Amino acid sequence: MWTIRDVAKRAGVSYTTVSHVLNNTRPVSDEKRERVLAAIAEMNYVPSAPARSLKAKTTSTIGLVVPNNTNPYFAEFARGIEGSLRRRGYCVFLCNSDNNLVTQRECLRALHQNRIDGVIVASVDDDESVADDLRAVRVPVVIVDRPIAGLDADLVQIDHEAGAMMATQHLLDLGHTRIGCIAGASDTAVSAIRVAGFRRAMAERGVQVLPGAIVEGNFTAPGGYAAACELFDSLAPTAIFASNDLMAMGALRAAAERGLRIPADCSIVGFDDVEMSRYVYPALSTVGQAILRLGDAAANTLLERINGTVTGPARTLMIEPRLIVRESSTRLRAPAGYKSNHIAP
Repeated sequence: MWTIRDVAKRAGVSYTTVSHVLNNTRPVSDEKRERVLAAIAEMNYVPSAPARSLKAKTTSTIGLVVPNNTNPYFAEFARGIEGSLRRRGYCVFLCNSDNNLVTQRECLRALHQNRIDGVIVASVDDDESVADDLRAVRVPVVIVDRPIAGLDADLVQIDHEAGAMMATQHLLDLGHTRIGCIAGASDTAVSAIRVAGFRRAMAERGVQVLPGAIVEGNFTAPGGYAAACELFDSLAPTAIFASNDLMAMGALRAAAERGLRIPADCSIVGFDDVEMSRYVYPALSTVGQAILRLGDAAANTLLERINGTVTGPARTLMIEPRLIVRESSTRLRAPAGYKSNHIAP
């Protein structure tokens, strides 16, 4: 591997001259600059990133930690962040915590060792041990989805409760009252907030949440499938609010296996508006936001801290959700086959 001294030798200049050309730290004559650039091109020389970061006191790299990068929501979110930061000359190190607090801690430690300029985190947990882990990184931090106890950091999130209420109110407006709810993992704040939004919408309309109407689905398609099977076989809802699109897609599969027509026999609404929600059949009604723009907002918020254009107390950027009505929800009908087969008198 070529070094800066090899380039200097080829160009017939000192290695400090090569450094000044690479980093624009001092004026260099046009003749010497051309020789250096020609030598770099001939040798296909790539400057050492660690060496340059020590000199510039910046690495132009950002850490991104997500719970599960196979989840389409986090994949799209990461793409939004990466696209926004690349346009500004930054690279992104993506770490997958696998919904594990220990793995998340190891990711943060590795990012710190690589001298990142800042970090964006969708945390597995929200207790004070996470706050300690993030403070140890000693760079600006932006939190996504939920606040973390004891951490003074900017937060970017969608209004989870308002979105869940919006989805539930949509089903109520369509005449449904026998509504099931597929919750996320019981130990996550996001799941609890979305379930609270479901309950609040039902209560404000004076509609009872039936026993067994809320089933945990763990924010995964298999989890949503299992939860929907339980709802179809016990509650027989005419509508389901799933706390994310993956679980709603699992519910579509469970309905198909039972010969239920969506939305004629059961309306289904998800949450997040991931890209594939437009292409499942039937296309999924959902509540969400432009995920790429959410990633862009998180990136902008972090860069404002890194560049010092914003100082002072932590900020919360709350993204308002919107309802996207597609093919999987419709007005309550009288689905004779479903009623006679599944709804007890």
